[in-house]
Amino acid sequence: MPANSSASLALASRLRTLDDQQLETLLSAREVRDSGIRDFFDLADALLERASIQSALGRLDRPTLAVIATVSELPAPTAADVAAALPRSADVAALLSAAVELALIDTHAGRYSAYEPVHDLLHDWPSLGLPSSAALVTEAPPSTLDTVVQDDLVAIDRASADRAFATTGALAALLSELAREPARPLVRGGLGLPDLKRLGEAMRVPLDDVTALHGIAERAELIELEAEGWLPTADAGDWMLRSSVDRWGVLVEAWHSHLTPDIRRLLDERAHSRWSDSLLDYVAWLYPAGRDWMRDRVHVYSRDAELLGIAAHDTPSTPGKELLTGDAQAAVRAMAALFPAEVDRVYVQHDLSVISPGPLAPRLDARLRAIADVESRSLAASYRITQGSLTRGLASGETEESIRALLTEMSLTGIPQPLDYLIAETAARYGALRVGAIVADTDPGDADYGARSYVRSDDTHLLGMLAVDQSLSALSLVRSGEHRLVSRFDQDVVFWGLSEARYPVAAEDAAGQPITLRRRSATRSKPVPPSDAVSLVEKLRIGTKSEPKETGQAWLARQLDVAVRAKLTVTVTVRMPDGRDVDYLLEPTAIAGGRLRARDRRADLERTLPLSHITAVTPAGA
Repeated sequence: MPANSSASLALASRLRTLDDQQLETLLSAREVRDSGIRDFFDLADALLERASIQSALGRLDRPTLAVIATVSELPAPTAADVAAALPRSADVAALLSAAVELALIDTHAGRYSAYEPVHDLLHDWPSLGLPSSAALVTEAPPSTLDTVVQDDLVAIDRASADRAFATTGALAALLSELAREPARPLVRGGLGLPDLKRLGEAMRVPLDDVTALHGIAERAELIELEAEGWLPTADAGDWMLRSSVDRWGVLVEAWHSHLTPDIRRLLDERAHSRWSDSLLDYVAWLYPAGRDWMRDRVHVYSRDAELLGIAAHDTPSTPGKELLTGDAQAAVRAMAALFPAEVDRVYVQHDLSVISPGPLAPRLDARLRAIADVESRSLAASYRITQGSLTRGLASGETEESIRALLTEMSLTGIPQPLDYLIAETAARYGALRVGAIVADTDPGDADYGARSYVRSDDTHLLGMLAVDQSLSALSLVRSGEHRLVSRFDQDVVFWGLSEARYPVAAEDAAGQPITLRRRSATRSKPVPPSDAVSLVEKLRIGTKSEPKETGQAWLARQLDVAVRAKLTVTVTVRMPDGRDVDYLLEPTAIAGGRLRARDRRADLERTLPLSHITAVTPAGA
C-alpha cells in the first residue's frame, strides 16, 4: 500500500460521490488512462502519483498554483483565509473550485486541505528548479508590455493583408486539390511526404507551411478525414464561392473560437502590444512548471495568426486587434479595406494561358479552376487550359457550350483560335471511353471476373492502351470482349482513375446516357467512439452498481481493508440495535468472519464490531 494511503482513502471516498459528468471531466483533465484501474481506490492512487500531480500542476497558471500552495501551507483554511494570504487580487473561490475539481485539494465544511502528495511535491519544487510556495505567491510578473507606434502599424497591416490574402488563396487551392485526390493520413498521424509535396505544389507554399494550412482548414471545418482520406466538407463548396475577405472571416473566427481560455486570455491582453520576447517571458512566469509546454502552444497559435494576417512580425494587425477584442465583423471590415479589389475579367492568350490582372472573383475562379490548371497564384494569377484540364471540366459536368459561355463572359480578348479548336476537339473526343456500373442480374457474363464496373469504347486501339497502361494497374482492368474491359472496382473509382490519367472518359447510366459523377465530400456524420474517460467511468460504475445503495458493503469492506493494511485511523459509523448511529475513532487491525477488530483510539481498548452494522467509514478528521 502506498505511503499516501490516507490521502487515497479520502480521495476515493470523494470520487465515489461524483456524477458521471464530473468524473469524465476530471479524467480528461488529468489525462488518466484505463490501464490497471479497477475501482475508485485504484483511480485515487493514479491521481495521487507524483508524476500525475506534476503533470497537472504543469498545466496550471500561477494564480491557481498560488492558491494551492497557500492551502497546503495553512491549517484547514477557509476561502477567506486563502484570499487574505494572497497579495494580488484574484477570484479565489473560482480557483479553489478548479483545484478541487482537479483532485489536487479537498474541501469539507467550508475548509480546504491539500492532499499529502501534493503538499510534498510542492515542498520539493525548489530542488527541481521550480518556485517555492512563497515565490508562487509573492513573485511579481515581468516588466511592462512593448507597445506599437502608429508608423509601425501601417507596415504591419500591409504585411498582414498580404499574408491573409495568400493564405485564403492557398486554402482554395488545397480544397481543389483534395477534391481531385484525397490525402491519406499516416498511421501515426499527419500526412506522408508524397501528399505533403503534392499539396505544397498545388498551394505554391513551402513544405513547412502545408501542415499548418491543413490544420487551419480542418479547424474551419472545410476538410475532414473520411475512409478515402482527407476530403473537403459540404461547407467547403459554400466557402469557395464567397469573396476573399469573407473567406478570411470564416478562417479567423474558427481560429479565435478554438483558442483555449488560457491562450485567449494571454493574446487578448496583448492585443495592442508586440508578442515576441515579452509574451514568452510572461508565459514563463505564468506557467512556471509548464513553460516549455505552454511556449509550444503559444508558438502554434501565433504561427497560425501570422499565416492568417491576425498578426505580422509578432505584432497584432488592426484587423487582428478587432478580432482579439471580440468583434469579428469589425475585423472583417478592417481587412476588407486592406485587401486588393477583385476583378471579373481576364486575358485569354493564344498560347492557351489565362491572365487575371487582379484577384479573380471566387465564383469565376472556381469555374475557371474546373477547366484550367493554376500556374501561378498571386495578385495577378495565371492559369493554363490544356486538353487534360478541359477533359476534367467535361467530366465534372461542364459542356462545350458552358465552357465557351464562361470564357466569353470573362475574356477581354475573346476566345483565340487555337483555344477554339482545342475546345471543339476535346469535346468531340470526350466520351470515347464510357464507364458504367455492372448489375449482376443484367450482366451475367461478367460474373466470372467478379466485376462491378465496365469500360467500353468503339476505339479498340484506345481500349488496348488502357489494358497495358501500367499506371492503371491498380484498377485491375480485364478484357471481356473486343470493345469492353471490366474491373472489380466500383464505377466511380474507375471513372476518376481514368479521368486523373487524362483519358477522354465519361460516365453513363444503365441506359447508356451520360451522367455526371461527383467526388464525395466529407459528411461529418461518422459516429464518435466513446472517449477513454467515458469508458473508464462505465468500468467504475459496473464495479459498484450491484452494491446496496445505503451501505455498499463491498465498498465499506474495501475501505476497511485499506485501513488495516496501511494502519490508518478512521471514523467508523455503527448502527446500534436501538437505531442510533455511533461514531468510533478506530485503527482497524483485522477483518475475519464478518467482523472487524480494531483499536479504539479514544477509549484505548480493543473492539470487535459486526460488519453488517457498519454504515460508513471516513478518514479521521474528515
